[in-house]
Amino acid sequence: MIDLPDTASPLYEKVKDYILTNIGTGRWGKDRKLPSENELVASLGVSRMTVHRALRELTSAGFLIRLQGVGTFIAPPRPQSTLIEINNIAAEIVERGNSHRSEVLVLETMMPTKELALSFEFAKRVSIYHSVVVNFENDLPVQLEERFVNPGLIPDYDKQDFTKTATYDYLMQKTPVTEVEHIISAIPADKEAAQHLGIDVGSCCLLLHRRTWTGAIVATISKLTYAGSRYSLGSRYSPSKAS
Repeated sequence: MIDLPDTASPLYEKVKDYILTNIGTGRWGKDRKLPSENELVASLGVSRMTVHRALRELTSAGFLIRLQGVGTFIAPPRPQSTLIEINNIAAEIVERGNSHRSEVLVLETMMPTKELALSFEFAKRVSIYHSVVVNFENDLPVQLEERFVNPGLIPDYDKQDFTKTATYDYLMQKTPVTEVEHIISAIPADKEAAQHLGIDVGSCCLLLHRRTWTGAIVATISKLTYAGSRYSLGSRYSPSKAS
């Protein structure tokens, strides 16, 4: 039987950590089929309900794919297309002749989850900065902005007043961005997003998941949720000759 970490975390989180560790170390390669739920129950010594919850949450987070009657597989990278550049929503709103303001809901130092630590490509888990900000256009909430920030590159993030300075401006001042990853998904608004964006639970939203690098180091991970009825994302660019 495999011993799970002796921590205070719930059992399903320990199962998730076990699976993510196998993925992160390359022991389980992409497209690999995972052991069945029964096999995980037997090898880890936990209940089937615990294993089922761990697999369900990792599937929702995009780490796994579950095929009915076939099994659970490590998810391949999602196909992506270059669509938009990094822009400052505050500047965009002002350029349209409208007024911008922001409301800071969370500004803290936190220990990242195993999923976040993997996304930051940390060798070991270290504390990071975390902020949640609502951006308003003419007093109408248009974006729920959640950021996770690498303190090794961007110090004192948690000491800033982001009602006066945009998070974007502070980040750009502190570290150059050399690489960007964008993933855009259509999602239903959960209770938190609906509350802060002033929309109904289940309303269509656009989720922009952004990861930035400075050199080889991941600098930020951002989840930007837009009310679908109030915002659109797009770009205009010249395709390269190679494409």
